[in-house]
Amino acid sequence: MSLDHGTAALWLAVVAFGVWHGLNPAMGWPLAVANGLSARRDWAVFATAAPLAFGHLLAMAVVLVPFALLAWVVEWSRGIRFGAGLLVLAFGVYRLIDRRHPRFLARVPPTRLAWWSFLMATAHGAGLMLVPITLGLCAPADAGHERLMAALASSVATALWVALLHTAVMIGCGVMIAWLVYRWLGLRFIARSWFNLDAVWAASLIVSGGVGCALALAAPR
Repeated sequence: MSLDHGTAALWLAVVAFGVWHGLNPAMGWPLAVANGLSARRDWAVFATAAPLAFGHLLAMAVVLVPFALLAWVVEWSRGIRFGAGLLVLAFGVYRLIDRRHPRFLARVPPTRLAWWSFLMATAHGAGLMLVPITLGLCAPADAGHERLMAALASSVATALWVALLHTAVMIGCGVMIAWLVYRWLGLRFIARSWFNLDAVWAASLIVSGGVGCALALAAPR
């Protein structure tokens, strides 16, 4: 399947966001380091990959699929895309103003990694960050009502592929960092190089929402 430059750029953005989410310690890689240190085995670092990935994937899917279901509405497509961009932008502004982590997350035990990953990704708006890109890939149907179900299925499939690709890149990047910290860099590296990513994360939400609004305005009616 050949991709035009615009579509290829959107898929590359999905990968880039996967790397960014993987680098963010809030998405869970410090838990992989802690698990390795607790068990004193390399495999314990990688054992966290499956539950963290499942929770993150679920958080992506529950946000992206509903928006993808709306993408087939031709008459409202531009408004939906613009509204989604504004939603992401507004959430980014909120995260920039209020950087406190929800207290209920502290009550989720680390043993429930999948549930923790889902809640953390949802609370940080990780899925929302991908909404403008996903809507750009879910082109609305223009072939009449007889093609409605096919277009609907295509949009949902695209949203799921975005979630899968993004999660695979995210967990691969995160686990790689966790293993490097556990095996080579050590906890002193975290203490010396740690910096607060909350403001950068909020800014990336704002940028993502702004780009989504711009793409919606630039899209043909």
